[in-house]
Amino acid sequence: MARTSRAIATPVIGSKVAGRGSPPANAAGMQVSSYNTWMAGSRHHAPATARNREPIRQVLERVLPPRGTVLEIASGSGEHAIYFARAFPGLTWQPSDASESALTSIAAWLAEVRLPNLRAPIALDVTAAAWPVVHADAILCINMVHIAPWQAALGLFDGAARLLSPGAPLFLYGPYRFGGRFTAASNAEFDRGLRQRDPRWGVRDVDELSAAAGVHGFALEEVVEMPANNHSLLFRAGAGP
Repeated sequence: MARTSRAIATPVIGSKVAGRGSPPANAAGMQVSSYNTWMAGSRHHAPATARNREPIRQVLERVLPPRGTVLEIASGSGEHAIYFARAFPGLTWQPSDASESALTSIAAWLAEVRLPNLRAPIALDVTAAAWPVVHADAILCINMVHIAPWQAALGLFDGAARLLSPGAPLFLYGPYRFGGRFTAASNAEFDRGLRQRDPRWGVRDVDELSAAAGVHGFALEEVVEMPANNHSLLFRAGAGP
């Protein structure tokens, strides 16, 4: 059974914002942009990133390996990649996205910061049968599964199983339901808005995610309460049935 813990960061006061996924890259609409992003030239800016990056870092600090490559799925604007690459200089950070607009934004941010452990972004659709990466020591996916069809979550677990060695972490962050219930009225309202935009989207249930992950050998090790009614989910490869 997964253990539940609470993030030590001070809760953020503010309203729920949409996730950081990127604009639809194909007819399936596998990854979609946040409602709350703006552009400065080629660089996108997602205000939610500034609010959630430190609480997420605090969790990552104890679950990521000390060395190796972290593959970030649906990197969106690229701001998380920069923050985490700076925070974990011993890790090589590989951002990715299915959207050309997001890839352009990530490249623009990279050109400005020039971090030695931050790789150029790669085009990656989680539903593809083959990913342009053959191995990762950890995989990170922030605010994607609720603003993408369920097939994207299934593709994430399938692809992660091909890349990760037994025991390696798969980290998810976002709003979730537990046993069919929302953790806050604002999340229920958020879910209704998502489904109005696209019936295939919606706040996912942790039980359903855990079952889908288990098919690919992942076990849910820990659930961490985060600010603003979000949660971090830590799966481990090779630990499931």
